[in-house]
Amino acid sequence: MSLFDDFSNFLESRLDEFLRNNPHLELQALEEQLREQEADAQQLVRDFKAKEKRVQNQVLHTAQDVKLWHQRIQKAQAAGRSDLVSAAQEREAALLRQGNQLWGQMKGLKERLDRTEELCRQIQIRRQEVAQRVAELRKTQAAAAASMAQTPASPWSDSTWSSSTTNTGRSSSPPPSGSPDPLEAQFQRWETDTELEEMKQQIGRS
Repeated sequence: MSLFDDFSNFLESRLDEFLRNNPHLELQALEEQLREQEADAQQLVRDFKAKEKRVQNQVLHTAQDVKLWHQRIQKAQAAGRSDLVSAAQEREAALLRQGNQLWGQMKGLKERLDRTEELCRQIQIRRQEVAQRVAELRKTQAAAAASMAQTPASPWSDSTWSSSTTNTGRSSSPPPSGSPDPLEAQFQRWETDTELEEMKQQIGRS
């Protein structure tokens, strides 16, 4: 059955591969595709049920005909009509062969119906899984959008905090709280040396 094989191949390979490789892409389109395939499978189930019902009715009618001709054989035998007995037996044998063929068809339809119903359940489960992923994705996107809307823009540009280097090669970034500040110590030494130099110059001029 080509339709069943197509569905099985899709469920076993394409869907799993797609969700594995593209977890955030085309989920809605994939859900719609599964919805359409679920509808096709449901229609196939209805078709098989209708065929099974028709064949079942044919089996019942054939069984009734077999019973009728068996009774006629018995009547003809009781009446000594061997000519009728032979013809009736041939008719009964033909009906038995027809009944066996119809029974085989009904059994095959029953098996295909069971497989298609199981397939329909599998498609429904997968479609629900994809629908859940779509809902989760929408929820995540909505939460991210809300978070961005509530977060105020920083008043500092990236260049404000860009690292720069002094002549000594040390970074001008402020040290962590409680840690020694080498730049602060350098400026203090420079300022002290400058003040001492100015004092020396003032003493020399006095």
